[in-house]
Amino acid sequence: MSRGRAAEVLAELIAIPSVNPMGRSDIDARILGETRYAERVRDRLARMSIDAALVGQGDRKSVIGTASARDAIDTVLVASHLDTVPVDGMVIDPFDPVVKNGRMYGRGSCDTKAGMAALLVALEHVLARGTLRRNVIVVGEADEEMASVGVRDVLSALPARGADWWVLATEPTDLKLVTRHKGRITLELVAEGRACHASEPDAGKNAVVAMAHATIALASLHDRLRAAPDRFGLGPSTLSVSMVSGGKASNIVPDRAQLIVDRRILPNESIASVRADVEELLHAAGVGDAVRIAGCSLDKDALETRDDQPAVVHCRAALARSALDTATTTAPFATDAGPFSTAGLPGVVLGPGSILQAHTVDEHVDLAQLDTMTQVLIDLLTGGEAPGGLPRA
Repeated sequence: MSRGRAAEVLAELIAIPSVNPMGRSDIDARILGETRYAERVRDRLARMSIDAALVGQGDRKSVIGTASARDAIDTVLVASHLDTVPVDGMVIDPFDPVVKNGRMYGRGSCDTKAGMAALLVALEHVLARGTLRRNVIVVGEADEEMASVGVRDVLSALPARGADWWVLATEPTDLKLVTRHKGRITLELVAEGRACHASEPDAGKNAVVAMAHATIALASLHDRLRAAPDRFGLGPSTLSVSMVSGGKASNIVPDRAQLIVDRRILPNESIASVRADVEELLHAAGVGDAVRIAGCSLDKDALETRDDQPAVVHCRAALARSALDTATTTAPFATDAGPFSTAGLPGVVLGPGSILQAHTVDEHVDLAQLDTMTQVLIDLLTGGEAPGGLPRA
């Protein structure tokens, strides 16, 4: 098939490994980190005469570039995260993009290098024609898949923000406009006991058993959360025990156990409230002395953007001009639009591809959606004033 300009750029980006280590130590170091990808975006922006800089540390850098318009309508920050999940179990070559049946395959094709490719091509198209009507801040942030460290690096590097700034995060939403999603908190629980020989277990204190009681209590908390009324149209809060470990050998009573909890939060929940709920639960289960909360981190803020916010109004207008669905909706996943919004930059989530293809063993994106997203971005950057179809390769 004929490959458009956006597909050409997407293939180039997929070929740059940018795997998030996700706290693991068993991943090939040659494919880890976002800095190579950030450098490529910076270089592409430089070819458009856009000043761009890298922020962050080591191989986990993010990139920021700004294109200014004369008599700008407002300022839009378009964020397309640089990191991908690891490549375990993939049935395709993750970094050798292939086009088949109108889809491009490769790690990050859907989540979310298609969004960055569409942005780069749209910006290139608009700047070449002198039709930019909005100030554009291009952000490629690191660590979206874990703790949004890249967002914090970007926010620290940005200048004073104006009241007319808004955010568009390019995640795979099937070109649906997402204005609300849950946030994510990660808790680490640690149980501490006393080791002894397993032939005399009563001489010790079994940390794994204590953690098992905590796990059952956590499951009951999830059941209570699930039964709560849906106040935000996002469904209930959730709690998932994601990882558990403990013990050193079969003939030793374990003196330590660790458990990781994924807690999805609604807009009215906070670290303080989540932590208090779990602490109360542990004491009620009789393990408050043996099991403690060793860590409680807000990885992603929840998102709740009103329909009258500029981000929503402008994106709906651009979608309408492309004859696309303008209804707002929710997403089951968390994004960097959440922390940007909490920092005072209200935003939305919109992008090509389906979340059902993200993180999969044969990740891919529909190229027709890629081209459509490029056109929507052209419309947004020009304020809907400039005609012009997609450039071809």
